[in-house]
Amino acid sequence: MNWGALCKPRGCRGIFGSVILVVAVWAPLACAQDARSSSGKAGPVFSNSGPDADIYGAAEGYPIGTRGTTTQLDKLVGVYSHFGEIYPSRPVGRATAPWQFKRASEPPIAYSFGTERLTIADYLKRNPVTGLLIARDDTILYEHYQYARTDHDRFLSQSMAKTLVSMLVGIAVSEGRIKSIDDPVSTYVSGLAGTEYGGTSIRALLNMSSGVEFSEVYDGHDDIARLGRALFVEDTRDPAAVVAQFNTRTAPPGTRWHYASVETEILGLVLRSATGTPLADYLHDRIWGAIGTEADASWAIDGSGQEIAFCCFNATLRDYARLGRLLAHDGAWEGRQLIPRQWLLDATTVRPVDGHLAPKVATPYFGYGYQVWLLPGEHRRFALLGIRGQVILVDPASKLVMVHTAVRQKPSEPGALREPLALWSAVLQQLGQ
Repeated sequence: MNWGALCKPRGCRGIFGSVILVVAVWAPLACAQDARSSSGKAGPVFSNSGPDADIYGAAEGYPIGTRGTTTQLDKLVGVYSHFGEIYPSRPVGRATAPWQFKRASEPPIAYSFGTERLTIADYLKRNPVTGLLIARDDTILYEHYQYARTDHDRFLSQSMAKTLVSMLVGIAVSEGRIKSIDDPVSTYVSGLAGTEYGGTSIRALLNMSSGVEFSEVYDGHDDIARLGRALFVEDTRDPAAVVAQFNTRTAPPGTRWHYASVETEILGLVLRSATGTPLADYLHDRIWGAIGTEADASWAIDGSGQEIAFCCFNATLRDYARLGRLLAHDGAWEGRQLIPRQWLLDATTVRPVDGHLAPKVATPYFGYGYQVWLLPGEHRRFALLGIRGQVILVDPASKLVMVHTAVRQKPSEPGALREPLALWSAVLQQLGQ
């Protein structure tokens, strides 16, 4: 695994089978149109264009295409905002009474990258961002969309969904549905009894430290490709049998960090068994409805009806920001503790006995918690990451959140996060006081 100067965000790669045509509906917008409310306060800003717009299919209205073309560059914008329509997905209904962000005028934001001093407008011109939102607690400071995307589009999470799974595990523990994260997986998933993963603790899976071999390099021939084909393409009847094929242990559990999306998939099976509820429904009942989401979301499912836990959640930018705000408040929402506070602290802090998970040890930059990436430094800051540039950055101290959706041309590449992190550093310095 070559992480380069910064680690690569991981997630599912598109391995697709039968063809289903989805028609793209594209409403042209004035380039950089500034939408404002009747009160004159700033609202979201929309643009038809973006870096390399022609490559991404601007002339055709950013088409969605079919299951068989989802990795083609001219389909990425459409796919990454309509994934839940291309693949079978379970809905996650919006809140009965939406909670509304306040708004403030856009602050000037400048950041340093290499030898250049750049503005946030420069950032959008240089990076294939579909949506960028910056909020401080209950106030949106910046909300821009490119490539004709709008605040009604539901953007594909890729591996940011992994953190959702972790939060649901914490809730299930607090409800006594999961007795202990030190229980072996087979306690809850009988179909994995007698396998290496069946004998691995839930904690080790949360930390991506099972010691079971799994390759995730996005070459189309690795283990994540095999897993993707089984879940997205084949008529999956038993997802436990799908994950049981990865059954070679190369290190003792809890001793070595190694990114493996299959481990989140297994956590999804643990949750389904322990709660007796589909993940999407459990998420809706415990989190999504309670944080005042304004739009329906969805979560892709396999042929058995099980949510594909390691990826493929779909939500609007502002609803992702609501999730980020919940995490910034350590699981509390308007005075109500939705996720146990201690779970959030444990999920975003490395225990002294888990030195292999520390920032700049697990990877050359990030550390790893419970299915969440940990930033280096004296302050507790963390990130949700997905391939092709999906990022949510959270700073609990200042309550700053940055939501970043994108369509990078390669699933993962060394250094892809350097510039987003440079922007985030500037946001913290300039707006975090």
